[in-house]
This record gives sequence, structure tokens and C-alpha cells, in this order.
Amino acid sequence: VSVKVLTVRGATKGDILDGLDWVLKETTDKDVAMVFLAGHGVNDANGTYYFLPVGGRTECLRRTSVPYYEFRDVLSAIAGKAVLFADTCYSGRVVGGKRRGQVEIDRVANDLASAENGVVVFTASTGRQFSLENADWGNGAFTKALVEGLDGRADYTKDKAVTLNELALYVSERVKALTAGDQSPTTAKPDTV
Repeated sequence: VSVKVLTVRGATKGDILDGLDWVLKETTDKDVAMVFLAGHGVNDANGTYYFLPVGGRTECLRRTSVPYYEFRDVLSAIAGKAVLFADTCYSGRVVGGKRRGQVEIDRVANDLASAENGVVVFTASTGRQFSLENADWGNGAFTKALVEGLDGRADYTKDKAVTLNELALYVSERVKALTAGDQSPTTAKPDTV
């Protein structure tokens, strides 16, 4: 397993783009590349989704933030399989405006999971929901559920392997339980997976 971690200080737009280049170069046709994002996501006035990295500013998204097509282009070009975990939300409170803040993560996920792009996508919430956090968890409900699921709690068949379907079910049910039904994670995958 090869891992590249970008934390708060190392998660600028340039660092993220360099990290995507690294994933593309490191992944062979026998590998599964996984990219995990946690932070804020916003749409510009034209509806383009941007991930806000360290230094990302809503008043100049193109210059300071990472558009979703950067993730799509890299993940769809990977020789092996690709999975994207996105713990971002409808971040209307961050930008202060309703239209710009309504992240259509559902549309982004479906585009990435199209047969043409072939990426499996797990999102923390629908495009109209906040992704909830709790200081006791140390992160968001989606991340908590994802870590628990990958750590084995999603192994419903008890075969010491966690499948995509098991993980999707576990994360969905766990996040709903953690948030009293206020957050609904989604999973989108190509028909061929």
C-alpha cells in the first residue's frame, strides 16, 4: 500500500494537484486508487463544483480552489480502479449565499461514476445537506462511519473482506444513526463495477 497524506498545512491547491499527479503515476492496472477529501465544497455561479483547499477563497475560486473536473480527469485516467470518498457538503453558511453554496455533489458523483469515467464515488451527504461534525468524533459523521466500516465493521458476511456494497450499506446506515437522519450519504458506481 502506498499512501500520500495531505493534512491542513499541506493541502493547498498546488499540493492537491501534485497529489493527484502522484496517484496517477503510482497506480498500475492491478491497483485500486483511493482518494479521500474532507473539507468544504462550493459551486460557482455556473454550477461548477470546487473543493476549497487551504487558502481557497470563494471570491476567486478558479485561482485558489480545485474544480471537480481535476479529480474526474485524473481518476478516470488511472490504469486501475478508482474510488473517491468526498466528505464535503452543501456549504451555504461558508459562502453566505444560497445559490453559490448549494453544492450539487449528486451531479458530480453521477458524472464521475458514468461508464465513461468509471469512478466509484462515496459522498458524505446529498447536494442539499450539510455534512455534520462532532468534536467527540474528531471529524465528520461520514469519516467516522467510513473508518469504522473499513476497520471491519462493514464486514457483514464475516469473510474478513469489506466489499463496496457492504461499505456503502454500513456507511449509509451508520451516518443516518449518528445524525438522527439529518444526513444521507450517497454512493455512485459505474454499472460495470
